[in-house]
Amino acid sequence: MSSSAQTRVDLSLVIVSWNVRDLLRRCLQTVQREQALPGDAPLAVEILVVDNASGDGTVAMVRAEFPAVRVIANVENLGFTRANNQALAIAQGRYLFLLNPDTELQPGALATLYAYAEAHPRVGILGPQLFYGDGTHQSSRRRFPTLATAFLESTRLQQWFPRHRALLRYAMRDTRDDETQAVDWITGAAMFVRRAVYDQVGGFDEAFFMYSEELDWCYRAKRAGWEIVYLPRARVTHYEGKSSEQAAAARDIHFHTSKIRFFRKYHGVFVAEILRAFLLGMFAFQIAEEGAKWLFGHKRALRAQRIGAYRQVLASGLRPRQP
Repeated sequence: MSSSAQTRVDLSLVIVSWNVRDLLRRCLQTVQREQALPGDAPLAVEILVVDNASGDGTVAMVRAEFPAVRVIANVENLGFTRANNQALAIAQGRYLFLLNPDTELQPGALATLYAYAEAHPRVGILGPQLFYGDGTHQSSRRRFPTLATAFLESTRLQQWFPRHRALLRYAMRDTRDDETQAVDWITGAAMFVRRAVYDQVGGFDEAFFMYSEELDWCYRAKRAGWEIVYLPRARVTHYEGKSSEQAAAARDIHFHTSKIRFFRKYHGVFVAEILRAFLLGMFAFQIAEEGAKWLFGHKRALRAQRIGAYRQVLASGLRPRQP
């Protein structure tokens, strides 16, 4: 692709990476393969990788093996939202494809998403069907959360009541995995976005360090009148959580503070504080539960590790950060 500023860019592909060098390499290889697939008119694609101060040689690998990729090398971990916004601010494409580094495009995914978007001008955001590394389906489409969802999702209550109606509705279990359908929001591992959406509603809210940022983005897009569609004909493999699993306590803190932030933003301080108190209470309960198991000598190393992580969550107060 010519470096001329006048060159039309069909698609800007954005990847934010942190310490997943080998997975990122495989992701970029599948993107290159998709670009090389025969078609009537090959897409003009630019690829932007934002690295959040990885310590595993990610930046050197990308520059050596993928010289056409534009790299933004941050000197500190700015989080998922700020890093994506860095790339979105300079992206030139008519469409924006946000990919996690632990994803692999299956054949035809890129062309399928692009063709559908071109044929449906009111669709602002598209989500492909996601699969785990073992080939099983990964849920990626959602309805907007209710307060009941917030109390249940990723808490001990979800473990006790996994088939609760609020959870099933939230995860759209009443619809088919292989059916193209309108949804409220899609998970952020793979988001195909029309530039007009970004121009209208802006980028990610940087008060979300990570988690719930795609929920908030889709919420704003829907309010602005855009449609959001789950498109299972486009398929992407997602080796979920390979960055966040490196810091379990931080993952829990970011996940739940982002949940509180979303409810505070759209449902008010009172609702958010009730939710925060409940979540802190749940972690206190889990400390007591793990402590009892430790006293009885059951997998003491594991119990001690969990207690330490839960104490970090309590110490954080689950206070949403300011941008």
